Amino acid sequence: MSFATRLVLAWVVDAAALLVVAWIFSDVSVGGSAGTLLLAAAVFGLLSSFVKPVLKLVTFPLALVTLGLAWYGVAMLILWLTSVIVPGFDISGFWTLVGATFVVWAVGAAVDRILFPGKRGRWTFRVERSRRDRSRELV
Repeated sequence: MSFATRLVLAWVVDAAALLVVAWIFSDVSVGGSAGTLLLAAAVFGLLSSFVKPVLKLVTFPLALVTLGLAWYGVAMLILWLTSVIVPGFDISGFWTLVGATFVVWAVGAAVDRILFPGKRGRWTFRVERSRRDRSRELV
């Protein structure tokens, strides 16, 4: 898949995730405009691509102590920054932000699983290879 295709696909998935968030939570507003939604998805994607990795690197020691919970805070910060930067895209309330962050993650994970069903983590591959090797030894 080309870089441009992946970029457009990521933008569409982000827009869909933000649309689902606005549909679920009454305290999330996209200003009633598709343009605001698409702008919010673009800003969210840019922040997730450039700012989030830096923040994850900086918060790595804290993430170790909190068993990764600090990185949920980073994801919340990225979504909050999107609402600050994009006029018309508003998230009101801390708990709405917590829920919205979870929904954005869940939509992204679901779409990733649907579009790339064979994609697995490196650890899964090693476990399966190990099982296969052990079964050959038994035969």
